[in-house]
Amino acid sequence: MVHHNVCPLCSSEKIFFYLKCVDNFISKEAFDIYKCRTCNFEFTQDSPGETEIGRYYDSDAYISHSNTSKGLTNKIYHFVRNIMLCRKRELVKKFTGHKKGTILDVGSGTGHFAGFMLKSGWEVTGIEINEKARDFSKIHFGLKIFAPQEILTLQPDSFDCITLWHVLEHFQNPLKYISDIFRLLKPGGTCIIALPNCNSYDAIFYKKSWAAYDVPRHLWHFSPATFSIFSEKAGFTLRKLRSLPLDVFYISIMSEKYRNSRLPFLKGLLRAFPFTMMSLFNKKKSSSVIYILSKT
Repeated sequence: MVHHNVCPLCSSEKIFFYLKCVDNFISKEAFDIYKCRTCNFEFTQDSPGETEIGRYYDSDAYISHSNTSKGLTNKIYHFVRNIMLCRKRELVKKFTGHKKGTILDVGSGTGHFAGFMLKSGWEVTGIEINEKARDFSKIHFGLKIFAPQEILTLQPDSFDCITLWHVLEHFQNPLKYISDIFRLLKPGGTCIIALPNCNSYDAIFYKKSWAAYDVPRHLWHFSPATFSIFSEKAGFTLRKLRSLPLDVFYISIMSEKYRNSRLPFLKGLLRAFPFTMMSLFNKKKSSSVIYILSKT
């Protein structure tokens, strides 16, 4: 169990209980979300440590590790993922200025994004904690996938781009890991990080039922304001923010399920539409935010 007496981001002692969330996905256990009065950072308090956290991922339904398409919600996830692959590739091309180059995908899961970039002509390396997902990636996409501890074997200044699609919130020590990413990125290179936004319209609406809190797998709950503090501490320059506009539909459907709503699929879609429209005018309120960082 990991207990914090001060804010993990700004070290302020002014932390307080904010929400109690249930792990609706696997264990049905309750976990506390704490918040910092000084910087407004949110984090999972008394979370499982490195030796305990594995069992909270141990399910064939955990889609980023199993690639399951069982059930309507997972079929939607697959459909949206396929749409987003092209958008992610265009983001990489735009912000790196390269049509081809070297890319490291951290938390590569079953390898669909990394495989897509490989087909697009990039030299791709992946890092993934789950052995089954690593094997799937190697067999189906022919990828080079390493376990997280092997990041130390990779050469400094060797990647034009490093991506983390909904990964950073899982790390036990994100500042330590981001320093490794900084080391691996070429000078002037680009790091792209996608994260749930705990200050989004849907997070504020759903509160403790917001699916993207995903306790205890998600340890850290960033907003654009708190991520700006984090990236500055890590030595990066935060260049741009972009949204992942389709994430809110999946998250709203799951949140309605967690609320035990009748017709959660329909209700989730209806709720997500106004969230999407409002966030068009304010990306900082999007359900998921993409942060474009530079090593300068």
